[in-house]
Amino acid sequence: MSVYKSRLKEFENLIKQDEIDIKALKKFIHSGIPECAKYRPICWKLLFNYLDPKRKNNWESHLERQRNNYRNLIKDFCIPPSCKDVDLSVDHPLSDNIDSSWSTFFKDNETFLLQIDKDARRLLPDISFFQEPCKYPCDIVVNSDTEIRLHHRVAPSTLSSANVERKGVGIKKINLIVKRAPENYQAMQKGQEANWEVVERMLFIYAKLNSGQGYVQGMNEIIGPIYYVFASNDEHAEFAEADCFWCFTALMSEIRDFFIKTLDETDSGIRGMMNKLTRMLEKKDIHVSNRLKEQGIFPQYYSFRWISLILSQEFDLPDVLRLWDSILADDSRFEYLICVCCAMIILVRDQILENDFEHNVKLLQNYPSMDINFVLSRANQLMEST
Repeated sequence: MSVYKSRLKEFENLIKQDEIDIKALKKFIHSGIPECAKYRPICWKLLFNYLDPKRKNNWESHLERQRNNYRNLIKDFCIPPSCKDVDLSVDHPLSDNIDSSWSTFFKDNETFLLQIDKDARRLLPDISFFQEPCKYPCDIVVNSDTEIRLHHRVAPSTLSSANVERKGVGIKKINLIVKRAPENYQAMQKGQEANWEVVERMLFIYAKLNSGQGYVQGMNEIIGPIYYVFASNDEHAEFAEADCFWCFTALMSEIRDFFIKTLDETDSGIRGMMNKLTRMLEKKDIHVSNRLKEQGIFPQYYSFRWISLILSQEFDLPDVLRLWDSILADDSRFEYLICVCCAMIILVRDQILENDFEHNVKLLQNYPSMDINFVLSRANQLMEST
């Protein structure tokens, strides 16, 4: 029996248990999920704690409940007041009452939906997946008699009244908003929706549920790989949106400090994480560390994006998925992420020691193509020695 088939059989025996040994599974996944796409969705759902390894018999009822909960969130947050039973004598679109549903509607458009729309349209442009029609579009949205798609809310044709101002006793002044995101990806016709539209909806609902944090640029790059894993798998595609949303929410609960400016200086904040990388590089390769310091190449020039987006923009998507297998399966997930980042720097040490400031910045901001397993192998060595 080949090594691959033997490894695959071992993996299948693990995953088919009624009570999955999550410790053994994590150890297996850390070395890479067998390249059968059908296994990654179930593994990631376990790693995100979306599924409980100790109650496999209850998965069906749990998934049904979570998917119904998400469907209710779509109804609550994505359907505009004009499509709900709103008494216009009490809640009018021109009302300046801060508790007005219309006031919230227009504020959401201006505050974060415009940016979400822009980011969702340009997600992973190197692959066609996000521009393609979703296999299982949301029936609440695509089959509605009225237009309730989110991207229409930031289109000039519909976003015609948003800011209502009143000075003194005079008449109200309505400022028309004519902004919108450039259409890098086209929207679908009635009955269909593109995968990027699904991503836009998930990010919008997340921002609504997490008003203290809201939407921060880069979240689209984190949710993209998760949605791709679920939606591109025939066995998991039907409920990919709901499952992805809850898994993304779980991941964001772990890394939310990366996106909160007031927590930058804490150990779990983005600056604190970059400082950890600096200290590790000093210990593992002082020559490279000194070279970067001499040239004034600070971690924020390159590792801010590496850490906050979990390296989702530094490698091609298949490599990102393989990389995330190991990161998610590690008990010290983001300590391991720091090891991966440090390994990336050390693996290009010869170029760093030879190059000038300009070339080194370009090298680290546009990391060269490299076998991801080679990067992970070096990261494992750093983790063990640490």
